[in-house]
Amino acid sequence: MTERRGAPAGRTGGKLLADALVAQGVTHAFCVPGESYLDLLDGLYSVRNRLQLVTCRFEAGAVHMAEAYGKLTGRPGVAIVTRGPGACHAAIGVHVAFQDSTPLVLLVGQIPVEETDRETFQEVDYRQMFGPLAKWVTQIDDEKRIPELMAHAFDVATSGRPGPVVVAISEEMQKRLAAVPDIGPAEVLPPNPAPDALPRLMEMLAKARKPLAILGGSRWTAQGKADIRDWLLANDLPVSVAFRRMGLFDGTSPNYVGDLGVGADASLVAKAKESDLILAIGTRIGEPVSQGYTLFDMAGETPIVHVYPDQAEIGRVYRPALGIVSEVNAFAAAAKAAGAVKSPAWGGWTKELRAARLAQAEPQDYEGPLNLATALQALEKVLPEDTIFTTDAGNFATWPNRFMHFGEKQDFLGPTNGAMGYSVPAAIGAKITHPDRAVIAFVGDGGFLMTGQEIATAFHHSVNPVILVFNNQMYGTIRMYQERAYPARVSGTALTNPDFAKFIEAFGGHGEIVERTEELVPAVQRALASGKPAIVEVRTNPEQVTNRATIAELRAQATKAAAGTAGPVPAQASRTPAPRRTGPRTR
Repeated sequence: MTERRGAPAGRTGGKLLADALVAQGVTHAFCVPGESYLDLLDGLYSVRNRLQLVTCRFEAGAVHMAEAYGKLTGRPGVAIVTRGPGACHAAIGVHVAFQDSTPLVLLVGQIPVEETDRETFQEVDYRQMFGPLAKWVTQIDDEKRIPELMAHAFDVATSGRPGPVVVAISEEMQKRLAAVPDIGPAEVLPPNPAPDALPRLMEMLAKARKPLAILGGSRWTAQGKADIRDWLLANDLPVSVAFRRMGLFDGTSPNYVGDLGVGADASLVAKAKESDLILAIGTRIGEPVSQGYTLFDMAGETPIVHVYPDQAEIGRVYRPALGIVSEVNAFAAAAKAAGAVKSPAWGGWTKELRAARLAQAEPQDYEGPLNLATALQALEKVLPEDTIFTTDAGNFATWPNRFMHFGEKQDFLGPTNGAMGYSVPAAIGAKITHPDRAVIAFVGDGGFLMTGQEIATAFHHSVNPVILVFNNQMYGTIRMYQERAYPARVSGTALTNPDFAKFIEAFGGHGEIVERTEELVPAVQRALASGKPAIVEVRTNPEQVTNRATIAELRAQATKAAAGTAGPVPAQASRTPAPRRTGPRTR
């Protein structure tokens, strides 16, 4: 950096921090401003032509946006929040990044060092607070170490199993001057499979009769997804995806057999238990994928080939027959080069699993004017082939998972830790990351009112996601469990909502209300064509609490269970009429 004649030598800590972000290739940072990092904000003003600062309305929303950026690019998303309450709000997003293995760097303003351990205003020990939630937590008190520690933060976020790093930046450190050089990214070649890994895998695969691939994990590149697709198709392998990883494999492919996660099809779960070889590629085989750790024997009765970039995760729960430490894209390239098994014995098995996937995706004759399954399948046919989808937590999310077929060029972002309030800010972050792509958010009425105010950020930064709010006037997932365990004793799950279309119109956006099957597609098309941030409120039948059972059916099952005669929840559609609604049907 060239200093002005007569100016003090060096840069302020705030300017060093901003320059460190630019040196690491950061193009966007998502923030809620705070007095604890005024000097960093000043430093960011100096680099405003190289780094876009996105001003958000809530710290959890800011980190969700950064996490969505990390998911889409494979590079660390960056969020900046103030100390105390700001950091506490941000913790939700850090937990998402941790369980989703998303690279992320969170900068947190901190109190002056000399006030430490006095319980001064907004004092928090971030090493203790974020220790269980992040890969690494550090605090910069010496401005001369800013380039070193910031570079290391980005290295840690992307190495091994990707994840979040938290960097606290003390207040007075940002004001002091230091003459130190910037440090750029380290060029590190990814871990590749061991020389005998692929031959051993192919030998095991040749002996299999009922193999099943499970794709998961993060930081997949377009080339990596293409390579693993080519290898899986060349071997005619049935392919499932881990919880909320639908963007990793073409859902329209004849080899796609469904997602293993919350709400997974019972037939796929049963077939996974029959499998004689599991190829777990990129997934940790965590609780949702393993169906509560019931899918496989932990001692290794079902042979598992586990491919993961961090050796510490291989064998952590399930003992694999073969563990391969490799970055996912490097493994995909090696697998493609390994070719195909001659005369595989599982062609019929793959067709059987695919048929089961198609059967469970067939819309049922749900009662009422809105058949959500039919409407979503009509919608998928008219959306752009590179649409980005985001989803929230809740029973509504099982509808697109079950009935939609996400294409090869589409991305699907969802919180594997089950965080409500993710979808709306993630959609805004996705649209900021890829402004030329359509972004569709799926969110329930409960989740929307946790972070729905972030739609203001979309207006402020001139991006236009389309938010589909599924409104059933309740916390549906908890109501489902409530009816199973305590039927008809409803407590704490009913909701009162605004008119969501008027909500977005108050900002100057586009609002729609959908109550019938045939209304969804034209409503979304109008929303996309409006060029504005948009909400399409989809008013669903509260009685149809899941896509497989109604409240009445759940109560009946609970009654039978209490009497010792429980049977399965019927999968057929309910004949309970939808409740009458008040107010206008359309806008």
